[in-house]
Amino acid sequence: MTGDRGPSANGAGSPGDPNGPGGPDDRDGPDSAEDHEGPPASRSGPAAFVRIDGTPLHVRVEGRGPVCLLTGGLGSSWFDWDLVVPFLTPYRTVVRFDRPGYGLSASEPADRPAPTAAGEAHRIRAVLDALGLPGRCTVAGHSLAGFHVEAFARLYPERTAGLVLLDGSVEPDPRPRPAPGLRDLAARATAAAGTAVAVPYLLGPAVRRTVARATTVRHEDLAPAPLVRRCYRTGRSLRALLRENTHYLDMAAELAVLRRTAPLPAGLPVTVLAADDGLSGPRTEEWLAAQRGLAELLGADYRRTAPAGHLLMFDRPDAVASAVLDTSRGPD
Repeated sequence: MTGDRGPSANGAGSPGDPNGPGGPDDRDGPDSAEDHEGPPASRSGPAAFVRIDGTPLHVRVEGRGPVCLLTGGLGSSWFDWDLVVPFLTPYRTVVRFDRPGYGLSASEPADRPAPTAAGEAHRIRAVLDALGLPGRCTVAGHSLAGFHVEAFARLYPERTAGLVLLDGSVEPDPRPRPAPGLRDLAARATAAAGTAVAVPYLLGPAVRRTVARATTVRHEDLAPAPLVRRCYRTGRSLRALLRENTHYLDMAAELAVLRRTAPLPAGLPVTVLAADDGLSGPRTEEWLAAQRGLAELLGADYRRTAPAGHLLMFDRPDAVASAVLDTSRGPD
């Protein structure tokens, strides 16, 4: 299966859809010519949009063979996987998508509940269904999205061929925080206030660049500058980031419950790939120990890749691809 769908496949929105990418929600900062353009060119395959629970989501489908899905961490966009995809497409059908508000995806309506691990697992399944990919899938999640793909494997074992956690988030004893509804409302209000004074438009790309440089051993952001400007100048990206960050510990606590009540399928291949930045010190050793502990908890294959920062898709795309290719379920 390839990604040669048109921009309105499967009932999706198009760049001119008022409720989708390119509509009013895509222009949360001051007007510019760039804000009125369609999706910019990328090193990856053609864009498509699928409508999931009423929200147009940007997806990319490339390659051939068994299906794998790649999903990024807090604040990530589809192009953060661009260096990994060429290693995979000769052997796998590769699916990427932007969660609501990120990349080219539209924001969810204001009445939608706060992000949850189960909700993101449902979204992954819905994306695969909308793309006509109903079989088993190897799911790979980076950082925060490790919660999402592990929840998917636990809640939809019949759809899971393998599980890959790429420098996944680890919380040893999480507790849900009080008043999730009020906290979500506060995150939305903060994003709205920042957008009203053009904070994401003025600072979004610079903050993205700074974070990327700080989390790679290359100390550079390899993402194309036009895409960074397009995707991180918007209020929807700020809103998505604040909402996910606000509910991070809630999702960790939710996953802890799932680990007790929804076991992983017997024999499911699981890989934990940890980034080692090559710096000797307690912070690096503590992180690697946490990743080893996560692998032991899940009965996973533990791999350490060095030198690599947290954004290991930039530093070691070959190691990321190898972890995905080596993690797949055998015959039923």
